[in-house]
Amino acid sequence: MASVLIAVTGVDYWTFADGTKHPCGYWPEEVATPHRMFTGAGWDITIATPGGVPPTADKAGYSPEMNGGSAEAGQVIADYIASISDQLSSARVLEDQKSATFDLLFLPGGHGPMEDLAISIPLGKLIRDFIDAGKPIAAVCHGPAALLAAVNDDGSWVFDGYKLTGFSNEEESQLGYADKAEWLLEDRLKDRGGMYSKSAEPWGVYVVVDRNLYTGQNPASSEPLARRLVADVAS
Repeated sequence: MASVLIAVTGVDYWTFADGTKHPCGYWPEEVATPHRMFTGAGWDITIATPGGVPPTADKAGYSPEMNGGSAEAGQVIADYIASISDQLSSARVLEDQKSATFDLLFLPGGHGPMEDLAISIPLGKLIRDFIDAGKPIAAVCHGPAALLAAVNDDGSWVFDGYKLTGFSNEEESQLGYADKAEWLLEDRLKDRGGMYSKSAEPWGVYVVVDRNLYTGQNPASSEPLARRLVADVAS
């Protein structure tokens, strides 16, 4: 049975360039869908956050507007999150986790990771340990922001030269946040040396695999990303 660590943001805000704190957290679909699929595969799941704080879901993730106009789809996600509320409320301390304990590290998005996981030195070391051990790391949407924390001893980025994806500038613009953000994920991934690519159309399903790094562009990519991980880890 595979063991997966899901590292979730511990903040409920994202600081804009003008200092305004935008309420957010983790994106519920990006926790619920992979959790459901990993559970279905019989995997052992550990949820951890910085400091072990109970994570906050971005409630916009339940809205019809963010679920193809379907209130029912948002409710399905909300119901699943409620069903694992005990696991979320008792999240482990991320800083205490060791790569040797797990087979896979999964990093869901939401704007929260832009605030805390992207600058977490302990998480950066954990990511590097997974890479050094040849174990898979996966990140979806804004989750790849957490990858930015992983640096080599010389200060270079661990994922310099890797093919990857993540939430695009165009998608951020369509949400109305691109002009408010202090930095944009697509830009930062490119600036650090990532070989970034994206779907032909905004919000399209898009998954990139390079070596043991798996990334998905947006919420819609959560399920195919999780499906690919289940297939590869089981093989």
